[in-house]
Order: sequence, then structure tokens, then C-alpha cells
Amino acid sequence: MAADETRPKANAENEDREEKSFLPPLEFSSIVILLYFPALIQLGIMEEPGSGEKREDLTLAKRNIDLLDLLKDKTKGNLDEEEEKFLAGVLDQLKMAYLQKADILKM
Repeated sequence: MAADETRPKANAENEDREEKSFLPPLEFSSIVILLYFPALIQLGIMEEPGSGEKREDLTLAKRNIDLLDLLKDKTKGNLDEEEEKFLAGVLDQLKMAYLQKADILKM
């Protein structure tokens, strides 16, 4: 009987743990976001989560942009219209920000 009593408690603990840790849905956009948010941080657009500071590392930002470009090339013809638009929009935003930060494009 004691084993039956612990089973609901264990399930409740697992549910609590699942609620505390957010897992994004298994979608193409989740892969893109893994490169997008670090690029925003590296461009100095977003604060670093740990320190709350804004820092720029244009070399790493360019690397993440290049990886997203590679992803776009490798998935060409395999994405639905919404996924293609999302990836293209992310790339456009990051490339524009990079060009501005690197003083290549003056606005």
C-alpha cells in the first residue's frame, strides 16, 4: 500500500519539474531560434541572460548568421511557406543589424 501512495507523489514531482523547465515545441522554428537569440546577444541587441549586460561580438554574430544561411541552403525545397518566411525574416533582420553594427551600412 505504501508503494501506491508514493506513485501519485512521484507523478506530482515530475509534473512540477516539467512545469518549471520549458521545452519549446519540436518545430523548425525551434532550431532557428537556437541560432537567432545568441546572434541578437552577440550583436548587442539583447542583454546577456546571466549578466544582464549588452556586449558585442560581431565575429560570433556573423558565424551564427552564416550558420542560418547554411541551414536555409540545406533545407531549400523542404520547408513549408511559413517556415521559409520565418527563416528569411530572421536572416534579413540579423544581416541588417550586422551591417549596421559593422559600419558597413549607414542609416
